[in-house]
Amino acid sequence: MAQPTEGRAPAYIDTTKASIARVYDYALGGKDNYEVDRETIERVRQVAPEVNMLAIDNRAFLIRAARFIATQTSITQYLDCGSGLPTAENTHQVVQRLQPEARVAYVDNDPTVIAHGQALLEDNEFTRFSAADIREPETVLADPSVQGFLDLDQPLALFQIGTIHHFDDAVDPQAIMARYIERLAPGSVVAIAHFFDPENADSELARRMEQVFVHSPMGSGRFRTHAEISGLFPGLELVDPGIVPCYRWWPDGPQLRTEDPVQRCIVGGVGIKR
Repeated sequence: MAQPTEGRAPAYIDTTKASIARVYDYALGGKDNYEVDRETIERVRQVAPEVNMLAIDNRAFLIRAARFIATQTSITQYLDCGSGLPTAENTHQVVQRLQPEARVAYVDNDPTVIAHGQALLEDNEFTRFSAADIREPETVLADPSVQGFLDLDQPLALFQIGTIHHFDDAVDPQAIMARYIERLAPGSVVAIAHFFDPENADSELARRMEQVFVHSPMGSGRFRTHAEISGLFPGLELVDPGIVPCYRWWPDGPQLRTEDPVQRCIVGGVGIKR
């Protein structure tokens, strides 16, 4: 892994609390994280040694979904919610390689992400950043960096990749997604990746990981069932093969290695609003 950040956090960064974005950064081998963030992954590693595969498969799904939308639809505008810290192959890099004038609006209210994201994007005229709370669809869609940049009357791609499993049941994630989808124009596409309880022999692993995540310094990470995750796509037509483990959603080639059980505990899906 890259050498982690130590002892030089900006004053506005609280290094006593784990950040979802920085935890993911550490799991992906990044360097913008602190001891409290690394502690979360290391705790989960005790029950799931290959826990990093959750982040790796989550990211790989985002890249493949973005590439699919850029090549198989006419959509040229993207709303990436909970974008996290910049890493290799960010959404705008994937789609703008295929559609140079595609517009990408990122949304994340993590202070670390805001600092890094704004710096990364300041020289890209087709990319914007919003610091809105992704649990509030109306606020997100009304933000000038979104509403004044994307045309909400035209189809767009909405990404919730590795975000909704950090929403507590109390905020009603299905209702939040319904409010997003209601505002989308017909022809829009929604891509979601989510921690998964397979309700089979892998359920024990999923629940052990959930317990560690929820009681870690990060404090969130729900492993929901297929029925619960299906409810995040209300009224949408799922693209084949539906909601499946991320590594199985249109992989780049045949699978030669046997998957780790952890990989069966995160799923992805893409739905179209007709």
